[in-house]
Amino acid sequence: MRKVLISMVFASIVIIIAVFFDLITMKNLLLFTTVLFLILMVYYTLLTNAGLYYRTKEQKSIYLEKYPSVDILIPAHNEGVVLKETLDAMVKLHYPGELNIYVLNDNSKDDTSDIAGEYDETYHRVHHILVPPGEPKGKSRVLNYGLQISNGEYFCVYDADNQPEEEALVQLVEMAHSYTNAAGAVGYVRTLNERKNFLTRMISIEFQVFQLLMQAGRWHLFRTGSLTGTNMLVKRKVIQELGGYDPYAIAEDAELTLRITQQGFFLPIVPQSVTWEQEPETMQVYIKQRTRWLQGNLYIVEKTLTVPGYFKGKMMVHSIHQLMVYVVFWFFLVLSYVWFVLGVFDLLYISYTIPLMFIWYVSYIIYTTQLMSAQAAENSFTPRNIFTSFIMYFTYAQLFSYLFVRSLISYMKAKKKQQVIGWDKTTRFK
Repeated sequence: MRKVLISMVFASIVIIIAVFFDLITMKNLLLFTTVLFLILMVYYTLLTNAGLYYRTKEQKSIYLEKYPSVDILIPAHNEGVVLKETLDAMVKLHYPGELNIYVLNDNSKDDTSDIAGEYDETYHRVHHILVPPGEPKGKSRVLNYGLQISNGEYFCVYDADNQPEEEALVQLVEMAHSYTNAAGAVGYVRTLNERKNFLTRMISIEFQVFQLLMQAGRWHLFRTGSLTGTNMLVKRKVIQELGGYDPYAIAEDAELTLRITQQGFFLPIVPQSVTWEQEPETMQVYIKQRTRWLQGNLYIVEKTLTVPGYFKGKMMVHSIHQLMVYVVFWFFLVLSYVWFVLGVFDLLYISYTIPLMFIWYVSYIIYTTQLMSAQAAENSFTPRNIFTSFIMYFTYAQLFSYLFVRSLISYMKAKKKQQVIGWDKTTRFK
């Protein structure tokens, strides 16, 4: 109830300020934001087209005379529901070099220990590691411990609900070795339970666009890639030079990406390297997961704006992208809502020659076309997926504003109280 009242008060203040705004100023503001929004749409369109080209072009075969040693790190906290299927996929990985798989058991209370222990006894590549308790809790601390007890030339991270395809790892290693300044390589994450309900379908389509096409587009245009938290390979020497993972970053993959890029390294995108991951099947689990993601990215936005050096060289691409997604885009959404409310209550009327309704149509068409393009590249067209694509703008996409406000309030409260934001594990499903 308190949050509702705060939101109402905030909305009322915005409306009062808008009413007393000079009309010319509002026109200029409208024109300025419209131009910025169109620039944003053009940028995303370019990324999508470049990603489609990179995704669909024939990739050269790469073979190494000697394959480097690799350690797979699997953070696991109460993962008994999914761990068996994950380890079944891990032991089937085709890799001609030395490979060790570490299940990093972070104080699990379910049957994670029994499952990991059984695979440890059966397969010489699998190692069940009990991670000592410590603070701050979360994936970053567990991965740092995994780096301490392993010694492979590369390490590859997989979440405990992942089922990589047999060639996923070797494709990452081969791509990493094809670039002199590559710090590793990044694969593609597909949705294992896509057909469960509309929510999982929407998440799957979102990943096809934003986690693959736009990632591939940024790599093709700017030679910059972003770690995805899973199905990602990193050279041990690089992360040692960087001092390991930031234990306070709950979006540890995005934070590490920035530091790797800052040192002048590449992170090639490998669309052919695929892992299958379980996604949230209920709205409650989805909201908790995305709140954690957004809080982690707000931490990165704060570092981007306060720590020198984040707008130099290739870092500029990542930093601007971060601000566009988590600041500028949200500002556009809020502004559109405010204008809508003011118009409904006849508190603001602007006569302008710009066909604003046409711009809205264009944004909807661009968004939906991106979703369709991704499905075309992945050959995932179905009647239900097509219908889902048409309604995502009005449903799934609009959740971003709520999630952002929710995350921002929690983040500001934690900052005010000088509290460490805790790791909120995603619930798994059978």
